[in-house]
Amino acid sequence: MPGAGAWSRVATWPWRGPDEDGDDEYRAITRETIIRGTAGTITFPPRGARRIIVGMSGSVIPCVGAVVIDGQGRLLMIKRGHEPSAGLWSIPGGRIEPGETDAGALVREMLEETGLTVEVGRLLGRVQRPGLAGAVIDIRDYAATITGGALRPGDDAAEARWVDAAELDSLEITEGLIEALTDWGVLGR
Repeated sequence: MPGAGAWSRVATWPWRGPDEDGDDEYRAITRETIIRGTAGTITFPPRGARRIIVGMSGSVIPCVGAVVIDGQGRLLMIKRGHEPSAGLWSIPGGRIEPGETDAGALVREMLEETGLTVEVGRLLGRVQRPGLAGAVIDIRDYAATITGGALRPGDDAAEARWVDAAELDSLEITEGLIEALTDWGVLGR
């Protein structure tokens, strides 16, 4: 298959190449299995052994974030429990799993990190941040409205709470979040 998005043969098995939309997600094909994931080196050990996936420098990790404002004008925030940015405050969100839509990933991440169910609204903006081992985290942030659940931290969130504008200045927040939310008109700073 020639042209953009074509598969390219790498030495012998496995084959790998860009997926259909041309981003930095890759597929690797063995004789029996298709594995899809973010760009990485995929090693296929002898039959019956575990497959090992190792991230490559420059890979792009697609993510989503939820911007939720309550009736009192407070922003829903989580304190990150794991890298990247462990210990810093951010909005809830995370990786988009293979085959997931942005909305599906956002609903899943909100439930996992905050215990809340949401209706996903409009795209507010998109940012790219440096990740671990040279990866690029490509984040699409959406407005979201709570439809149920009870606020509690879970999964990657060490804490989850509502934060008013005055408190934002006293928290250690992930790089660029305040500027992005201000640029998108979410925060009136």
